[in-house]
Amino acid sequence: MEFHESAADVAALPKHHAPTQDEKLVITASSLGTVFEWYDFYLYGLLATIISAQFFSGVNETTGFIFALAAFAAGFAVRPFGALVFGRIGDMVGRKNTFLVTMGLMGLSTFVVGLLPSYASIGVAAPIMLLAMRLLQGLALGGEYGGAATYVAEHAPENKRGLYTSFIQTTATLGLFAALLVVIGTRTIIGEEAFKDWGWRVPFLVSIILLGVSMWIRLQLNESPVFQKMKEEGTTSKAPLTEAFGQWKNAKWVLIALLGAVAGQAVVWYTGQFYAMFFLEKTLMVDGATTNILIAIALGIGTPFFVFFGWLSDRIGRKGIILAGCALAVLTYFPTFKALTSAVNPQLAAAQVNAPVSVVTNGNECSLQFDPVGKNKFDSKSCDIAKALLAKSAVSYTSVEAPAGTVAQIQIGDQTFTAPDPAKVTGEERKAAIKAFTEEVKAALATAGYPTKANPDEINKPLTVALLTYLVLLVTMVYGPIAALLVELFPTRIRYTSMSLPYHIGNGWFGGFLPTTAFAMVAATGDIYYGLWYPIVIAGLTVIVGLLFLPETFRRNIDA
Repeated sequence: MEFHESAADVAALPKHHAPTQDEKLVITASSLGTVFEWYDFYLYGLLATIISAQFFSGVNETTGFIFALAAFAAGFAVRPFGALVFGRIGDMVGRKNTFLVTMGLMGLSTFVVGLLPSYASIGVAAPIMLLAMRLLQGLALGGEYGGAATYVAEHAPENKRGLYTSFIQTTATLGLFAALLVVIGTRTIIGEEAFKDWGWRVPFLVSIILLGVSMWIRLQLNESPVFQKMKEEGTTSKAPLTEAFGQWKNAKWVLIALLGAVAGQAVVWYTGQFYAMFFLEKTLMVDGATTNILIAIALGIGTPFFVFFGWLSDRIGRKGIILAGCALAVLTYFPTFKALTSAVNPQLAAAQVNAPVSVVTNGNECSLQFDPVGKNKFDSKSCDIAKALLAKSAVSYTSVEAPAGTVAQIQIGDQTFTAPDPAKVTGEERKAAIKAFTEEVKAALATAGYPTKANPDEINKPLTVALLTYLVLLVTMVYGPIAALLVELFPTRIRYTSMSLPYHIGNGWFGGFLPTTAFAMVAATGDIYYGLWYPIVIAGLTVIVGLLFLPETFRRNIDA
């Protein structure tokens, strides 16, 4: 497939596809349905802390939260498989019917999450059932996005494809925004204690109503005119998977799309809209309701820019906007998140400067502060006792290497506290020693100015919203034009399949695993900012690959 047309070719491009139905209906129906699916998908992410307590209470607190994030990521892990299954069906059978099926699958699995018993009720079967529902959601979403983006693009005029598909791009943020509003509303009406106990189920259960409305709206749509024409002419692909990925001339563009555009877009998206939220709540210790409100305001301000950058990409091209967003992320993530700490929890920021914390130990004798099976109580090594205490307290620390056999010490400013030595104390004596050590260190942390939670009255809300909005703006730069670029990269007969796979590998694997990976990196190092290296490295890779290999696509004819 060729990527550079002559001036005569460009001039000969049709200005509009022959519309078979009102274009506003196409955009509205496709977007509303996709908003609903994202609403379903992101409820879990918003409620990760509560779900951790409900479904993963059999492990320690730090592991439980990371494990809850891992179950969140599991829904992303299967998205490429959903892309393959439903992408193939979409290229062979049609766009419309395929995303009706994915919507039904998504809606029903979300509703069931609201009915699941907790770990306290049925033990390990609870997280297993939760994981099964997340996998179904991921499969459904893997088939949904490519269909909606392809459907809208194939209805759009040539010179407005970025603008039209940008409305699909707003749906992920609008779905998150809708989920935030429902969660905030439920929390406000019934109170925080009731919400943590049973009220968290309400947003999942009400999704059944949204499912009915969305299905009815989408049933009003006709098939894409481009696909219908291809079907009438008998030119649909008989083996879209083989054609898309089994032939290097097409497969190489899938790889370039993934590494040169989607991977960077994905990590910027999940850093700006999810990692930032988890960072506020888990690391900076802002209460859940305040975190939700701050994120919702930033999303409300930033969302129109998806459409702006989609519109702009119709005029100056897709590639430059996407790569500029990735480059800005690489350059500004560290200062932005450090500024967030100062704005949201100034006591914590001041304590980190005035009384830095370090752990003096031999690194080879430490366990990773993550135990997915709940067997490690982090009390068999002095290093583990020290680091587990700081991890649970969300205190950032540095590690100072010591000779093998050294009993771990925590240094807070100019004070030093020696951890219990499990080789010398056992049983109840060890428990008592750990309890005394914990109380002593926590008292010293409090004296040094380390807060146990953020003070709502000290949060600089205008600055916090401004910083969060900046992160959302980076998301709009990379995400607004991406659907149009992916649609334009691939021919009609294998478009659904070809664009869905790199999109969902990028967003499902590179992006979906970001919160889990980043927090595991933080737990392993003790540095609350260390997890940012994950999106920075991936976004940097995308800038390099994109500059070298990604073509500009915004003047292409997609009818072929």
